[in-house]
This record gives sequence, C-alpha cells and structure tokens, in this order.
Amino acid sequence: MDNLRPLGLRKRLIELLLPKRKAIAFEKEPSLVRAKLLVERLHRPQFPMKLQPALSTSMSLLDSRNMLSPPKPAKLRRLTSLLTPAEASQTDRFIPSHRNLTLNKLTPQNEQPHPNALPQTHIKAQTSKIYQNHVAEACGLDVNSRILCYRPAPPERSQPLSVFSSMGQKQKTGLLRPSVASARAKKIPTAPERVLDAPNIVDDFYLNLVAWALSNLIAIGLEDTVYVWNASTGSVGLLCELGNNMLVTSLRWSEDGSYISVGKEDGSIEIWDIETNLRLRTLLHGTGSRVAAHCWLSHLVALGSREGSIFHSDVRVNDHLVSKLETHVGEVCGIEYRPDAQQFCLGANDNLVAVWDARATLEPIFKKTNHRAAVKAMAWCPFQNSLLATGGGTSDKTIHFWNTSTGARVNLIETESQISSLNWGYESKTGYEVVATHGYPLNSISLFNYPTLQKTGEISLAHDSRVLSGCMSPDGTTLATVAGDENLKFWPLFDLHKHKTAEPEVGQKHMKRLMELR
Repeated sequence: MDNLRPLGLRKRLIELLLPKRKAIAFEKEPSLVRAKLLVERLHRPQFPMKLQPALSTSMSLLDSRNMLSPPKPAKLRRLTSLLTPAEASQTDRFIPSHRNLTLNKLTPQNEQPHPNALPQTHIKAQTSKIYQNHVAEACGLDVNSRILCYRPAPPERSQPLSVFSSMGQKQKTGLLRPSVASARAKKIPTAPERVLDAPNIVDDFYLNLVAWALSNLIAIGLEDTVYVWNASTGSVGLLCELGNNMLVTSLRWSEDGSYISVGKEDGSIEIWDIETNLRLRTLLHGTGSRVAAHCWLSHLVALGSREGSIFHSDVRVNDHLVSKLETHVGEVCGIEYRPDAQQFCLGANDNLVAVWDARATLEPIFKKTNHRAAVKAMAWCPFQNSLLATGGGTSDKTIHFWNTSTGARVNLIETESQISSLNWGYESKTGYEVVATHGYPLNSISLFNYPTLQKTGEISLAHDSRVLSGCMSPDGTTLATVAGDENLKFWPLFDLHKHKTAEPEVGQKHMKRLMELR
C-alpha cells in the first residue's frame, strides 16, 4: 500500500494542475495518443531489459508533466501519417515487432557480403566459409543437408525390382516358407523313374547328344548312330548310321517334331523325315569342323562351328546359306532362339554370351563376358520372353540371369560344379524353378526357385559320371539326363502347368457354335 501512495498522489496532482483544455483533447483523441506510443515503441532500440528503480515521492511536478502529458493534436496527425493501416494492425503492446529482428541473416542468400563491402569483410566471410566446410567434413556432414526433417523418408524395397513387375504379377519377396520348402524337397525323387542304356556315348562336354521332340520322341546319338525312343509306347528304333567313323555331334528336332537334324563331325547337317526314316538333304557349309550346337526356327537352321562362326540356312531352297556371323573366337556350344523368335543367344568356349536380334544380324545387341568358363547351358524363360539364364563350365560354376531387353544382369546363382544344361519348370506350390545339371565334381541335379533364388532341392550323384546334357519333356514335367556312365535317366521333377485362358465373349461363343454346326 505504501508503494501505491506516490502513484495516487502524482495522478491527483496532474488532474489539478493540467489545463482543462488539454484534458478534453486527451479524452477526444485517445487513438492519436496510442499512435504516438506505437511509433515510439517501434523506433525504440531493442536493449536488454533492466530493472528500473521505483519512482520516488520527490519527483518533481515538471518531470511528471513531461512524462504523461499528451501531445498536441497537430503533432499527432503528423505522426500518424507515418504509419500505414497494415503496419499499425500487425503489432501489439505485448508482442514484439519483427522489423528489428535479424532472422534474415540466417538465410543462405545473406551469407555472402555485398560486392561493394570492404576487403576485410570479404576475407572474413571466406575464412568463415572455409572453416565451416572443414568442420562439416571432419564430422562427416553435408553442409547443404537439412537438419530437421518434418516428413519421413519413403520406404525402400527389401529386394531389387524384379522383371516380373512388368508382367503385372505379384512380386515375391524373401524366401519360401519353411513348410513349403520342406514339402517341395520331399517331392524331389532320389532315384530316376526310368533308366535306359546309352552305350558308346561320346563323353564330351561341348556336344549336345540328346533331344526331346514335341511328339514325345527322344533322339540320342551314340558315336555314329542315332536312335529314337518313343516315350509314349516305349518302342525304340534306329534312325540312321553315319558310317566311316563319322561321329554324331549334335541333335535337334524341328518345332513340330516332324524332322530331326543331325550335326556331324565334318561340319555338315543332315535333315531326316521321322515318319519315313528318309534323309531329305544335307547342308554343307565348308567349315570342315564339327557342329556342336544348332537350333531350328521354322524353316531356318542356325548352327555354330568350332572356329566360332554362325551360319543360318534355309532348308526350303537349294542355295540354303542365308547369313554368316562372326562373333566368337571359340567353339560355339550353345544356340537358343527366344520363344517369340525375336532374339537368339549364343554361347561358346571363349566364355562369351552374345544376344542377337533375329531381324538384324549385323552386330549382336549385347556381349556378356561375366562367365569365366565355356557357356553351354542356355535357357529362355517360358513366361518372360526377355529373361535368359546362362550357365558356365568348371572354372565358372555360376548361373546368370539376363534381361535381354536392357542387357542388365538381374540375378546370379553360384553353384559348386560345372553346369552342362539349364531348363525351366513349374511346381504348383513354389512356382517357377530352374533345374541345372552338373558335371565334375558332384554329378548332381540342382533346383532353384525363381525369383527368390532359393535352392529347393538337389539330387546328389545323379550319375556315376558327369552329366553331359539334359532336356525337358514336352509337357514340362520330366527331365531326361545323359552322362558319361552310358545311362539315359528320367526324373519327374515338376507339375503340369495349366495356363489360364480368357473366357471367350458371348459373340465369340455364338460364332464358334455356328462354325461347329457347319
């Protein structure tokens, strides 16, 4: 109460001593007084707040008048003209103004001094910048990176993007469930379903001496003879005998299974009619070296020589040679056309994989040198045209998966022995798989799920000698393997894949019924 007495006394003295005219002006124009106080507050320097001593009762009357007396109306109008309505409405007596703050000095635009500033200012700014960079480098930070992140980073993929995403299929991530993997391993046979004798088979890794036709016929080359076994009836017959100690080096069926081509040691190919057992013609290429691999595409036959040349022949015309390609410097031991006939791939003893465009054979689209041994095993994916699997020999022991549309390697599997053949299959529980036949030292058969790359099963010591080649049955369920132990074995590995077909529309059903009635 004692502190309030001086204030009450001072207020009473002001009311008694001030002229009545000024008091009336103070009451009529309170907004002008507030405007002047606002101007004084805005232009007042921002010093640290200090405690002021209490007013003493001995304050003179003159000081009191100068402190609290309102200004004249003319001066107030002059002061209010300095303020705009926007400026006057953006402040409050308890909220400080942002005009005098130095937040803009924290922005990067003001880090550099003005071009007309003193040289000492520029030197100081450069020194500070260099010091800041040194500190950031020592701490392992980026100067331009954000310190506070108000939004979480987008989640990353647990695995790289698979080629199956372009097909609209569900992306498979991680490994198979243990129960599914265990059930799959139990379905893999430990013994072959059937074993046939293959006496005097040539034990050569680079040759392709077994082929399975669409008509369920299996051809096998034994030295200079070719036998055909009917998998439906179990009958076997002699197709041809070359004679003159001429070895059979490769066998391949036409797409419809009506003809079989026999590659010979002298570099020629014989075309045989399977129904009449007659030789239709012989394709000569003048190389004089054996044909270890060849492939059919409609009426064309592509073959590779021991020198690395590739020939395309048209079996319909007399002058059969269509083109000659020079890519490899080693023996060509693998040739495969893509299912849609747009591309074909070549593998050779020079460790090179070449992918060609079937419509333009001037230069290969891609050349891959990732393998460290001969590339004989090659298989196109039956459900993804641009996916190719290739396997290397003894010094490589790896399976590479290629996207032939972009040339990128999408996956890799490391095995423990040389790879002599690759084939694709389907299992109802695990999906698509790759089966590989191996030579030294395991002589086994391995199965890998794709795209998880998980090993789903293995048949150890499938043969007593290295597996030379393997081919799938037309229905994609059984694998036939031939080895240096002179045995041809059959392994039921996969399930029959039933492809879903689209339901025909109502109009198509009606048209089909009309055609059947006719």
